[in-house]
Amino acid sequence: MTQTFADIGINAQLLKGLERLGFTEPTPVQAQIIPLMLEQERDMVGLAQTGTGKTAAFGLPMIQLINSGSKKTQGLILCPTRELCRQVAGDLTDYSRFVSGLRVLAIYGGASMEQQIRELRRGVHIIVATPGRLKDLLSRGRVDISAVRYVVFDEADEMLQMGFQEELNAILAMTPPEKNSLLFSATMSMEVTKIASRYMDNPLEITVGKRNAGAENVSHDYYMVLGRNRYPALKRIVDNNPQMYGIVFCRTRRETQDVAEKLIGDGYNADSLHGELSQALRDQVMRKFRAKSLQILVATDVAARGLDVNDLSHIINYNLPDDNAAYTHRSGRTGRAGSRGISIALVDPREQYRIRQIEKRIKKKFTLANIPSGQEVCKTRLLSLVEEVIEAKVDSERIDPLFADVSEKLAHLSREELVKKFIALEFNRFLDYYANAPDLNVRPGQSRGDKRTGIKNKGGRGGRFTRIHLNVGRRNGIVPEQLIGRINESGGGDRIQIGKIEIMRNATMLEGDSRYISKILLAFQHYKVNGKVVVANVAPHGAGSGGGVHKGRRPGKFNKYKKQGGRSTR
Repeated sequence: MTQTFADIGINAQLLKGLERLGFTEPTPVQAQIIPLMLEQERDMVGLAQTGTGKTAAFGLPMIQLINSGSKKTQGLILCPTRELCRQVAGDLTDYSRFVSGLRVLAIYGGASMEQQIRELRRGVHIIVATPGRLKDLLSRGRVDISAVRYVVFDEADEMLQMGFQEELNAILAMTPPEKNSLLFSATMSMEVTKIASRYMDNPLEITVGKRNAGAENVSHDYYMVLGRNRYPALKRIVDNNPQMYGIVFCRTRRETQDVAEKLIGDGYNADSLHGELSQALRDQVMRKFRAKSLQILVATDVAARGLDVNDLSHIINYNLPDDNAAYTHRSGRTGRAGSRGISIALVDPREQYRIRQIEKRIKKKFTLANIPSGQEVCKTRLLSLVEEVIEAKVDSERIDPLFADVSEKLAHLSREELVKKFIALEFNRFLDYYANAPDLNVRPGQSRGDKRTGIKNKGGRGGRFTRIHLNVGRRNGIVPEQLIGRINESGGGDRIQIGKIEIMRNATMLEGDSRYISKILLAFQHYKVNGKVVVANVAPHGAGSGGGVHKGRRPGKFNKYKKQGGRSTR
């Protein structure tokens, strides 16, 4: 028997709002969370994929439980980004359209603080806020959250990764101890565990689907491609999927801007979304993307948090994220609301081990796909155009008066000649671009430099090495290939030699070519391993099993590792 919102306890006022929005049946996460929130006063951790309806899962019962006759703020929802903050506040406002007197306010940076203060003076029942702006208003004495009954951490893992620890401490210190705390996330990462243990009292965990698993409706492909061929590979994938509507994820603002500019220059409806955009420009980009005036959005992870677009066909990882947990968030942007989606990763041969790590995390297998040849792309595009021609609706009333003249002009052409001219007119650009296009695929096991590791070295002995200490180890899931790949990727083409790598439980020592020590240290700036920020420093002389600088290590080998405490660190 089909379950309804009424069956799980939603009242008549909210049901009327849901009916207006076209919502009739609760999603699995809503069916589990809503009755528990309505019936129990306890802390909860809800784990479910992006796009499964988490906002309604906590928003509907919160609205129903709040006393709108009081002017006090009773609900607080903390979000990591402005976009998610506005989205959640907008959803709650829609749900409560027929709830008399209920007021919801979004508080975030980049908007007028004076306007937010005026709204707060009028009385607000539910505040949806980013931690930074809310802490600022608290320090000015402009907001009172001393009567809050419910606190929700939405996309909780991102808040700590984005450095909001201090803000969370300050905000929660202003809330009453008897409140109920609810945490929602797509993954049970170390950040989520930290928040649950620090701010929650014996929380009940509700998992919808498999813990940390990827979205069920998403398939995962990866393409092996050398770094210098990432953009040509991206272009072929986009060209080979003419109906694509998706997001390309990049690591940095600069890379995001660069890829977007290249796509625009090549004639695609694309734009970029990153943290340095003003709120007005961000809103403009998102309006165009939601209206499908843009086919491709190129974004950083942080900028894309909170995007709520249900019918994305593709997610493309231009680079894999530094943190494997972020892949779950990225891929969860597609395959939403029951539709199918595909997540694609462009992977350098040295990063192939990352695919295996992500497979274990999301409990799904990737498919190694071939970057299409130029001829395959042209064939796909042509057949897509032919389908459009076949499906085109003919307005005979408007066309018939012109048909005789056009038909006479084309009478001397045979059917074959007419088809070829049609192809030439529409396809010369593709045919010219892909003429003699090279094969961009890299076969498994094929790489630059060292066949096993991808290390760019000259071989031989006698190099001088400096020992570098990292604050991550086995406990954080670090592996030698990950370190080597990071150094190679950031080396700027230099042939950096790597000596012994010594992985311990909570730390790592690695030996790097002393001539490039600044580049090696730079490679680990702003780098995370499973959510932990990596700190790299030159080890003092005598640290570990060797000195700070020494000679004679064989570069590029890591088949033998020192044992630490009787356990192999391999």
